[in-house]
Amino acid sequence: MNTLVIDGHPNPHSLCAGIAARYAQAHGDAQVLALRDLDFDQNMRFGYTRRQELEPDLQLAWQRLLDAQHVVVVTPVWWGSVPALLKGFFDRLLLPRRAYRMKPNGLPEGLLSGRTGRVIVTTDSPWWYLPLVGDTTVRHVRQTTLRFCGITRVKATRLGPVKGSTDELRATWLSKIERIARADAVTSRKNRSRPPVKVNATG
Repeated sequence: MNTLVIDGHPNPHSLCAGIAARYAQAHGDAQVLALRDLDFDQNMRFGYTRRQELEPDLQLAWQRLLDAQHVVVVTPVWWGSVPALLKGFFDRLLLPRRAYRMKPNGLPEGLLSGRTGRVIVTTDSPWWYLPLVGDTTVRHVRQTTLRFCGITRVKATRLGPVKGSTDELRATWLSKIERIARADAVTSRKNRSRPPVKVNATG
């Protein structure tokens, strides 16, 4: 499995779910990880003061992340951020000394380098509006999450407005996702000569 598609929407009948499935199908070497199907506590019960052991589903998700060379996150824009399900997944899985570590100078060092990424967001605002108001969801996932963990080459795709969209428009979006997935697959094949960095799976 070369590409991991993380579906962060709680609703299995959502447009995001359809996007994740269509991307994986068109890519040809991808696997969808639907977070709504995982059994895990979304809350860091002790913050960073105590270790909270990973549930089996999170252990499997971590291994899939380690095995992937390309990571795609599909999420709606909710309150300028992501659903609690996806945020909880990031909180629980991307831990210090596992996904990143702090250097003596106080700056972070990502431990998942060598991977590429893509963020696909759906929004009820026009796609062009997001960059004008700060693009907070893309910035959250791309800059302060994936890039923080070392996944530096991350592209973004924005689809909207979803509210009031017709079936024909959604079909157009899904066709666009197919083209993107096929292009990403070609890029991933070219990058296989540079395998992702393997980090300690147990932190």
